[in-house]
Amino acid sequence: MIYLFRQMLGRVRSFLHKAPLDGELDAEIASHLEMAVEENTRRGMHPEEARRRAMIRFGGLQQAREQHRETRGLPWMDVLMQDLRFTSRTLAKDRGFTIIAVLILGLGIGANVAVFSVVNTILLRPLPFHDPERLVRIVEKNAGTNESAKTYTADATQDYQQQNRSFQSVSGYFAFTGPDNLKLVGNGQPLPVTGILVAENFFQTLGVDPFMGRLFRSEEFVKHAQPVALLGYPFWKRQLGGDRSIVGQTINLSNTSVTVIGVLPETWDFGSVFSPGAKVDLFMPYIMDDFRDDGNDLALVGRLKPGVTLAAAQREADEIFPRLLFDHKHPNDKAGYTGQLTGLKDYISGKLRRSLIVLWCAVGLILLIVCVNLSNLLLARTAARSKEFAMRSALGANRWRLARQLLTESLVLSGAGAILGLAIAYAVTAYLAHQGSIALPLLSSVHVDGKALAWTLLIAVAAGVLFGIAPALRMSRNDLQESLKDSGHGTSDGRKHERMRSVLVISEVALACMLLVGAGLLLRSFLKVLEVDLGFEPSRAAAISVDYDDGGSTAKRTVIWQEVVRRASMLPGVEAAGISDNLPMSRNRGWGIAAKGQEKPRDSDFIGVFVYIASPGYLKAMGMRLMKGRDISWEDLANNENVVIINETVAKKLWPGQDPIGRTAIAGGQEARVIGVIADVRESSAEDNGGAQMYLPATKNFGPEGCYLVVRSKLPPATLGTSLMRTLQEMNPGQPATEFRPIQALVDHAVSPRKFFVLLVSIFAGLGLLLASLGIYGVISYSVTRQTQEIGIRMALGATRSKVQLGVIGRTMRLALIGILLGGAASFVMARAIASLLYGTEPTDPETFAGMVLLLGSVALLAGYLPARRASRIDPMIALRTN
Repeated sequence: MIYLFRQMLGRVRSFLHKAPLDGELDAEIASHLEMAVEENTRRGMHPEEARRRAMIRFGGLQQAREQHRETRGLPWMDVLMQDLRFTSRTLAKDRGFTIIAVLILGLGIGANVAVFSVVNTILLRPLPFHDPERLVRIVEKNAGTNESAKTYTADATQDYQQQNRSFQSVSGYFAFTGPDNLKLVGNGQPLPVTGILVAENFFQTLGVDPFMGRLFRSEEFVKHAQPVALLGYPFWKRQLGGDRSIVGQTINLSNTSVTVIGVLPETWDFGSVFSPGAKVDLFMPYIMDDFRDDGNDLALVGRLKPGVTLAAAQREADEIFPRLLFDHKHPNDKAGYTGQLTGLKDYISGKLRRSLIVLWCAVGLILLIVCVNLSNLLLARTAARSKEFAMRSALGANRWRLARQLLTESLVLSGAGAILGLAIAYAVTAYLAHQGSIALPLLSSVHVDGKALAWTLLIAVAAGVLFGIAPALRMSRNDLQESLKDSGHGTSDGRKHERMRSVLVISEVALACMLLVGAGLLLRSFLKVLEVDLGFEPSRAAAISVDYDDGGSTAKRTVIWQEVVRRASMLPGVEAAGISDNLPMSRNRGWGIAAKGQEKPRDSDFIGVFVYIASPGYLKAMGMRLMKGRDISWEDLANNENVVIINETVAKKLWPGQDPIGRTAIAGGQEARVIGVIADVRESSAEDNGGAQMYLPATKNFGPEGCYLVVRSKLPPATLGTSLMRTLQEMNPGQPATEFRPIQALVDHAVSPRKFFVLLVSIFAGLGLLLASLGIYGVISYSVTRQTQEIGIRMALGATRSKVQLGVIGRTMRLALIGILLGGAASFVMARAIASLLYGTEPTDPETFAGMVLLLGSVALLAGYLPARRASRIDPMIALRTN
């Protein structure tokens, strides 16, 4: 082994120091020749004859040099370097072809690397926590989209923490925090801040260490403890200028003095993991004693003990959760939780798995089309170089040597395309990482990492071999005499060569067909989503978070709300205004509601509903439709009337076939009179059916958990926002300058994942269509060029221009039709595979398939018409003189 290693090391050194060793070899050869010449001269030979005899005895000088180099160096490396130098010269001479090939490859490889980076980040790469495979998300089974059904009370959480034996720790966070729920008060205008309450050991459970300072301590989670906060890294850099002395100092949050105990690391992004698109600035302790009387509000996450499997923890959870109480003060009110344990990574990204795989396949088809296109270009290029390769064969080059040279050229092109593709991928991933409007988990951490670089190398080599193999095989199989005879400019290619290019074009059309059908089905689904009746009109409504201080007085809060709505309604251009503590397609919470009967309702009589605490005018400002009854009035708030507005779903479930107006419901633990029924509203997304909802006035029994002023106006939000902010700050100088957000932005955010996938697949389909059309045009155009003399003869014999055009177009359409038929059959299979991603659209949607046939046929017709038009203009006399 040592001998082999030394021998290999010696060969490497010889290769690296080739020039000095060649000089020594030449000197040694010259010395041997001189000695032989001197010996022949002493024997009486003439000097010239003596040298000739010495040369004959020594053998060929060049052969001796080559044999010696092979024994001392790396001959395969020498050959590779020769191929690379020749490739560089060849590609430099044909700059147009090189630039086009590198650009096409750059787009194909760049798109692949960018999509791989997204897939890697969301599906493949571990979460940025310590031992992330042991992290588990805990929710109620069959929770649906209602956040309250995914969470637990403080009491239930503590009971589970104490009774389970599978978890090293269980913690959570308050799940119903809205954006800009706090304000940072300093010397100037108060700034809106988003803070999240986290339970004890939350960061320790995840395995997050602070960048600076420390994490929360147990004594900071007890009632009346000194308020403390952990700052997010972006907030610390943006608002506090990265001041390292901030640790230990106090800041004013919503007129409360809060001590900063640390700064979290730059890699920590709460929104990216737990609430895609949300911006969280700081974290404060969730003190359980303050939330004993609340409902479900803690989203739980746990870390399994080493060696404990998820299945074992699930079995234990199935035993513990049914025993947990909703309220320890009233043990008979509700019992019987459930617990569904899911790996945190799967919980975050599992629903996106199929969509991402489809996206990955789509971009893979693009790379295949790129390879087919380049194969056609290289086939045409090698055909033009057939005489060159024939001459090299005649001079002794074997078939493998010629094929290797062509593969080297394709790999060099692929390598250059990979470099360009990496630059494109870096730009695309950097753009995506800053798109907070796209509700995809972990998207903010997407980047080109080591795995992406390895993927780039893999697909670059695979692509180079894939598009280079056909030209290499074709050239290596050429007959020497036939090539020398068949390389004249005016002769047509052999049938085998034409057939190969035709097969490649058909493949290209079939692949483009699959992309177009997939993109068409997803696009139609997206349009169906946009056509859904949301139950409200988001287009002319906008909302802003309102800060106020009611001192805990319900009467004072009513006065403030009424004045805010009144002054907002008086602004020019405002059609309606109202207040709610929540907005559709934003955070949501659920309470129970039941119809009051003669007997007390049982747990099974209650249905879970989305709940809003609202003011008069909110329904009108949101564009919701009141089907019967009336809206909430200011008298309801002033008199603390327990009234409720329900939607049609609740009315049908509680009072089927009856008029619910005037009936009594048990809502939020209180009796409330039904005063109105509204049309169903899509709560969580446009794709989910409208759930059960109720709207309650902000009375002493129904306290709000925030305050959003919703305004309906034809004026642009930017124009109205300035005057509205001025009005709010006149009423309350402490009002922070929060964003005036269009309600349409909430809808756009909810549909952003589908829009993201549809947009990318549509771009890929468009690129595939463009490449397919270029492939058709290139093959037909090249065929026309090669058949110039043949076409000239036909026209000289009487063929008309229209007949020549029809012949060329007919061949084009035959290729396109075969490709469409094959691609259409494959598309039927593909469409059924993505059926679960479609909304309101059948996988066999005839309009999509018909549109694909029409589009591809039109593009093929155009791609064939241009060469056909050029063919019909050939002058027979010039063509006959062409050699």
